Amino acid sequence: MRLLFYINNINHGGAERVISNLVTQFSQNGHEVTLVTSFRTEWEYQLGEKVSRVSLFNSKIKGAVKRNFLLVKGLRKQIKEFNPDVVVSFMAEPNFRSIIATRGLKCKLLLSVRSDPNKEYGGKILSFLAKALFKKADGIVFQTEDAKSWFPKKIQQKSKIIYNQVDDKFFENEVLPSGKDIVTAGRLTSVKRHDLLIKAFSKIYDKIDGNLVIYGDGPLKNELQTLIDDLNLNGRVVLAGQTSDVVLAYKNAGVFVLSSKVEGMPNALLEAMAVGLPCISTDCPCGGPKAVLSGGNGVLVPINNVDALADAMLTLSNDDALKLKYSLKAKEKAKEFSPSVVYKEWEGYISNL
Repeated sequence: MRLLFYINNINHGGAERVISNLVTQFSQNGHEVTLVTSFRTEWEYQLGEKVSRVSLFNSKIKGAVKRNFLLVKGLRKQIKEFNPDVVVSFMAEPNFRSIIATRGLKCKLLLSVRSDPNKEYGGKILSFLAKALFKKADGIVFQTEDAKSWFPKKIQQKSKIIYNQVDDKFFENEVLPSGKDIVTAGRLTSVKRHDLLIKAFSKIYDKIDGNLVIYGDGPLKNELQTLIDDLNLNGRVVLAGQTSDVVLAYKNAGVFVLSSKVEGMPNALLEAMAVGLPCISTDCPCGGPKAVLSGGNGVLVPINNVDALADAMLTLSNDDALKLKYSLKAKEKAKEFSPSVVYKEWEGYISNL
């Protein structure tokens, strides 16, 4: 097949990593693949050598009307030149542009919704446009049932739910939780609610042996450090920054916690499960944690609830038998996130279009 994938950029981000992995896998399995981005960034995910890489512009364009006009025009030009069997787009803006850019062309169009539709397509206008225009697509990939249910039945009927894939390195060893520390990983932004996690830890730190280690960087670093200082948690809560070896960080931990208020399908959680860490997560929209932790695969707590999160961390940290139970269940569930399984689902769905 000839496949053209489109996204704004392949800089840091879960959707960006997913599409970068997919184009590489498709190219390695005999398909002719072009990846189109709206603009380039200084750092980008690596791609397989067989992937053709096109950027419509070298940097962002100011002005929404001008930007979208030029990007749609440029994307349509690339589609005509490459003549793909299928165009696959990721995320809100690229999805809308792809619908317009493919009008009247013979290629099939597959859209992928990567986050909570209430946020990604929030507001009356965007909501109306998404529910109306997505009917023009030949297929839609969702990450969760909750995201799928937001759209009309006509769209749901031609859609498929596919999880994110987790790199093979996270599956390589049968790891049982032996460490004491509670860990999390993610950008230090408001959506991740690290402040909630720190406050919850402050309620139990004197009742457990481990520390709270937060991997990641971002705009709230100073604010979070101030919170740690105010709660007298220096030495017990560590802002560890970005790590080049997430697998090692997880292997040395005892419990993984995700405290977000909204997520699509959180890669950090999936990776922790693949390593074999017992996991706690907020039951945040649009249902990613619920999809993978339900059925005894981990612990779900309400969003924005400090006491519930603290109780869950305390219980799991001090119960080795329970940690082992969730570790084994997480490892088993994670088989559904393996690269080979997820790739076959994408390839089968696209082939059927």
